[in-house]
Amino acid sequence: MRFEDLVSMTPSDHYAILVGGTRRSGMMMKAPISGFQDHSVKIMKAIVKCNSNCQVLLFSATFDDAVRAFVSITVEKLFVGDYDHIVVKKEELSLESVKQYKVQCPDEHSKIEVIKGKIFEIGDKVGQSIIFVRTRDSASNMHKALVKLGYEVTTIHGALKQEDRDTIIKEFKQGLTQVLISTDVLARGFDQPQVNLVVNFDLPVKYDKPWEPDYEVYLHRVGRAGRFGREGAVFNLLLDADRDITIMDKIEKHFNVQIPQRKFDALKKNLHGSQVSSSVAWHFT
Repeated sequence: MRFEDLVSMTPSDHYAILVGGTRRSGMMMKAPISGFQDHSVKIMKAIVKCNSNCQVLLFSATFDDAVRAFVSITVEKLFVGDYDHIVVKKEELSLESVKQYKVQCPDEHSKIEVIKGKIFEIGDKVGQSIIFVRTRDSASNMHKALVKLGYEVTTIHGALKQEDRDTIIKEFKQGLTQVLISTDVLARGFDQPQVNLVVNFDLPVKYDKPWEPDYEVYLHRVGRAGRFGREGAVFNLLLDADRDITIMDKIEKHFNVQIPQRKFDALKKNLHGSQVSSSVAWHFT
């Protein structure tokens, strides 16, 4: 069926056109180079041209102020009459049930060493783990590095086909895989009770301001390890560089928390004396 045929149907045909109906549509609208805003406008103009009475629904889990303003202006320009605006209360997320740590590493290879030698050792005792990275390339490179070291991991990002993403998520939810490497495609709206450990291999930053932390994404990432009232732990891996340290400082100030710091060498010693209970209680000697 052609798009023109679909939008020209009468209301009695019980069809509605859904624009922007994915978890990441709001984030894509904020990315100028993606052209997502232009595509949205083109689709809605085509709807008006074919059938001005067609019902249009726009929804996303990431409707921040910028996206909400774009939608409001666009709808007012293209459609005649009032429109309904329904805002659902934001998901209640808290950092209280999650133990956070920051680990200073001299280089990228050291981050892999921390994951391989220590964090995986803990993760095997407490449940499943998610490692968040910033880009698809980082996800692919980490996957190759860990597989080369003999670890069984799976990786998910936006470039994969939907059926492949569905299979990876299904296997992870069924407990067939224990470690999942992910971009922020899973930072929101992904609930898995067995995830007790999250690793921020790369700190989340704003798309158009890579020197500024994305506080909302950080909160949602951390929330993957503290679902359903369970306790969890988050390791933030930082390079010994001003950029990572500054971003982490801003995150601490924003959430009014002081995250314990472990240097790479100290972590190697301290984690040998750590005790991990089934409730994910973390004690450093």
